[in-house]
Amino acid sequence: MNMPQTRDQPPLLTLPDFSQAHVLVVGDVMLDRYWHGPALRISPEAPVPVVHVQMDETRIGGAGNVALNAAVLGAHTRLLGLAGQDAQADQLEEMLEAGGVECLLQRVEGSRTITKLRILSRHQQLIRADFEDQFLNWNFAELKLAFERQLSDVNAVVLSDYSKGALRRSADLISAAREAGKAIIVDPKGTDFKRYHGATVITPNLSEFEAVVGRCENEADIERKGEALRNALDLEAVLVTRSENGMTLLARGLAPLHLPTRAREVYDVTGAGDTVVATLSAALGAGVALPECVALANIAAGVVVTKLGTATASPIELQQALNREAAFAAGGIFEEDNLLSQVSGARTRGERIVMTNGCFDILLPDHIDALQKARALGDKLIVAVNDDASVQRLKGVRRPVHPLSTRMRMVSALSCVDWVVPFSEDSPGRLISRLTPDVLVMGRD
Repeated sequence: MNMPQTRDQPPLLTLPDFSQAHVLVVGDVMLDRYWHGPALRISPEAPVPVVHVQMDETRIGGAGNVALNAAVLGAHTRLLGLAGQDAQADQLEEMLEAGGVECLLQRVEGSRTITKLRILSRHQQLIRADFEDQFLNWNFAELKLAFERQLSDVNAVVLSDYSKGALRRSADLISAAREAGKAIIVDPKGTDFKRYHGATVITPNLSEFEAVVGRCENEADIERKGEALRNALDLEAVLVTRSENGMTLLARGLAPLHLPTRAREVYDVTGAGDTVVATLSAALGAGVALPECVALANIAAGVVVTKLGTATASPIELQQALNREAAFAAGGIFEEDNLLSQVSGARTRGERIVMTNGCFDILLPDHIDALQKARALGDKLIVAVNDDASVQRLKGVRRPVHPLSTRMRMVSALSCVDWVVPFSEDSPGRLISRLTPDVLVMGRD
């Protein structure tokens, strides 16, 4: 694996070909139901709010959500889990297959499909009711046989553990997958991590991690205890997800990698861990090195937490997020073709694009004032900067004083400027026609 030598530095990322990934997800499958409505009065029967249910929404949860996330990215995805012999299982299969997931659900006689019902008012959850029974008549031999039959056709295996019964014998599955030479990604549950011995990577959140290794006061504690856990369990890596503090990857033979969160706004963290596991697994299945897989998973998580409830990150959304990352890394400086995708993404979000241009050979207070006023006219400001040859034609042979790279860096450093792009003509007319800004600012007016 290719790992950056400096700590805390995420790799440069591109969107992989997820169609190369063949992922088998095994674990606890469930339905998430949401009842929405206003709560305008208190019940006369008990001191509880009365919700007038006006919308009933059903989504796929648990291991099913992991599988759906992987399929949305373009990975060939199969799902193996337990369900009841009921209408909920029929609905699960129908929704999963519509999302591109091949279902291998085992129907357990006498059990009911795991269902979570949430009642919400004004996006606030008032109560959750769980329907489950741990699948007491579960036949592990059947599940293991189905699991082993799939191994030759996949390159990544996910164990999505919610402690609902499907992974009570996870060690046997890990042993079979490891013998077959497959990457094994485990989203763990509980405090007995010995069950995951020999996996490729486990992905506990910080509270799950601390429940096993003890309280961590700082990143140094996470590194030390995470490496000890990795060695004790014979893992290739431990990935600790840390909510608003991002993620920490502790991989064998590599320097610790700390990635900050990439969420712009957080509405709901439900299912974000599923997205992390799915993206990580799909990227590993597509042949991406582990640090880059983790960085992609971190960005995907930043996409889904801006949505309400369990959700997925599409390739288009992930590419837009990667574009924003590239803009951040480049200080907002783009070549023309790359800027077009930035502008397209901004328009999709309903943002107003402002554009201006100049040589900016000597950056004066008047320039800064004009740029600040231009930015106030919209949501994004593009500044087009003349290249060196065009400045010389316009200003004379002794100009520019500063080369193009320096001039673009000076302009991009201003907080009011979002994107900087060079152009070679004396006039930016062709570039303006291609970018088609909503507002064009020329000079002091």
